[in-house]
Amino acid sequence: MRTRVAAVLVAAVAGLVGVLLVGGSGPAAQSPPAPAASDVVVDDWRAGVPGRVGIPPGWEAQTWGKASALALSVMVDDGQRVLHLESRNDRATITRDLRGSVSLARTPILRWRWKVLVMPTGGDARRRETADQAAQVYVTWPRPPALLRSRIIGYAWDTTAPAGSTFRSEKTGTVTYIILRSGPAELGRWVEERRDVRADYRAIYGEEPPDPGAITLSIDSNDTHSRAESLIGPIRFSPS
Repeated sequence: MRTRVAAVLVAAVAGLVGVLLVGGSGPAAQSPPAPAASDVVVDDWRAGVPGRVGIPPGWEAQTWGKASALALSVMVDDGQRVLHLESRNDRATITRDLRGSVSLARTPILRWRWKVLVMPTGGDARRRETADQAAQVYVTWPRPPALLRSRIIGYAWDTTAPAGSTFRSEKTGTVTYIILRSGPAELGRWVEERRDVRADYRAIYGEEPPDPGAITLSIDSNDTHSRAESLIGPIRFSPS
């Protein structure tokens, strides 16, 4: 029931893009950082079977009643287990319930690595009709009614919208995006991200955040009728 509720809440992010940059992103990483004992590991992809296509254990698909290839698989790249996402004129989105597992007071920093291989042609977060991105990480705070009042921050790698540009989604007002990377300059390279989610929430909403309800990973290329491909490494919340 908990994951079902979280999936409904995160449905508001389907194919949406917007931007907000608060603070900085880390430099390109050469090797995956080792988690500390105090970290909350969202997923390190060790439970998945390499090469098996489908939704990884512990996650739930979100299709919004539309066709989705869900071309996802766990693989090994750069010596680590990673999630491989691919989109061919479609979308793939999975969500995981975080309630009761993440305390932003103790572990406010969201860390992950990602590598974009193919960006959707002409994708631009600032326009409804081209709202495709190669890699998206969403953090959600449920507030009923979910589709009207939930708060969602999306961290994204966009084709065109510049890193640091700020705007809300044209499709759903509950979503504010933080574009961390833009364009092909770092294509094919692993990049380390470090986001202070608590600080981002304060900057966007002007108040202290409750603990998040879900995390979502997504890739889409259906608006631009093109193709996208990316890899996402281990994801964790840490104290610093």
